[in-house]
Amino acid sequence: MLDNSNKRRAVLMGALGAIGATVFASASFAQPPYPPMPPPRFEERPPPPNERLFWAAGHWHWNGHAYEWIPGRWVERPRPEAVWVPGEWVARRGAWVWVPAHWR
Repeated sequence: MLDNSNKRRAVLMGALGAIGATVFASASFAQPPYPPMPPPRFEERPPPPNERLFWAAGHWHWNGHAYEWIPGRWVERPRPEAVWVPGEWVARRGAWVWVPAHWR
């Protein structure tokens, strides 16, 4: 038979175990349903048509069946202080999500 002190301790240990299991489960992510991305391709960067443009490097894109290469291109800055953020895979809600390149 458990006294009140031991009952509280048992409830607390159970709650901590549940919290720990939740944290551990949320740290593992579902794998994408497609193969790993090929290595980046080398691209010859042409000279910029003008100084307002920024080179956005090419990248691989999964089209639902296979990877296809999206070639690099010159993109115009929306404002002089804008910073180009390359696309990247980000873990969100237990899955990996592609965040496309964008201006910040």
